[in-house]
Amino acid sequence: MRVVFMGTPDFAVGTLKAIIEAGHDVVAVVTQPDKPRGRSKSLVFSPVKEEAVAHGITVLQPERARDEAFVEELRTYNADVIVVVAFGQLLPASIINMPRYGCINVHASLLPKYRGASPIQWAVIDGCEYSGVTTMKMDEGLDTGDILMVEKVKLDAKETGGSLFDRLSDVGAHLLVKTLEGLEAGTITPVKQDDSESTYVKMLHKSFGKMDFNKSAAELERLIRGLNPWPSAFTYIDGKMLKIWDADVADNISEVQTEEVKPGQVVTVGKNTFTIACGQGYLVVNEVQLEGKKRMDSGSFLRGNQLEAGVMLGE
Repeated sequence: MRVVFMGTPDFAVGTLKAIIEAGHDVVAVVTQPDKPRGRSKSLVFSPVKEEAVAHGITVLQPERARDEAFVEELRTYNADVIVVVAFGQLLPASIINMPRYGCINVHASLLPKYRGASPIQWAVIDGCEYSGVTTMKMDEGLDTGDILMVEKVKLDAKETGGSLFDRLSDVGAHLLVKTLEGLEAGTITPVKQDDSESTYVKMLHKSFGKMDFNKSAAELERLIRGLNPWPSAFTYIDGKMLKIWDADVADNISEVQTEEVKPGQVVTVGKNTFTIACGQGYLVVNEVQLEGKKRMDSGSFLRGNQLEAGVMLGE
């Protein structure tokens, strides 16, 4: 097939590679404009652009994909299909309906659940047993198009947003290639989504990681994993931000009298861990990062910082 690929972040790179390796003719790659980074504000390529340049593929970077001049330029590539993976802009009907097989999107959730941004992190935060990848034929709605193929993935007990990101990126790459094969062979029957079962998730912001210890330890442990590596879960100690990277849940702590503790209070300090009371249960903290310091295991943190039972965490 003649393919136009539209994508921007790391998540999309594996799919672009898989399309190339499968022997399809990627005639152009569309990605977001280069962004300034660092103190020098030098322009940096998106991960997808880096991959496209490495393969000598033409790169298009429209400020607005719905601009008429860009739409007409895209039409000149006469693509059989447009593959869209985390591109970052909504597409107009003039692009969606342009190619013979339409625009095919790789979405990192089991649609119709988790339409919208951040489906990977939310699957971990919500404690889902399964996540997965859906390929769908795009329409003008937000992740509302007909489902083409689905592959489920069981989450590990200590799954993080980062580890699930990597796993679903690989799954999505292979599933998209299978989807293109099925479309070409005419063996795929699109299935309409059940809108009554849909859920939408919003884009995550750094502030979302602020820990509310009135919540249960189980909820907070999932938040820690879901926001690892970004934007990370955090609290405050002595006015400094303390990121918590890894923790376990304890239903009770034998040496602690529950009526004497408050949510957010450090209740035990050991050699290699410390424990925080929550609205229900306790967090046994294994890995942290104090503001201005490197990420480290709790044992190293405790050897370099004085922490005593009774200290309250938070602002």
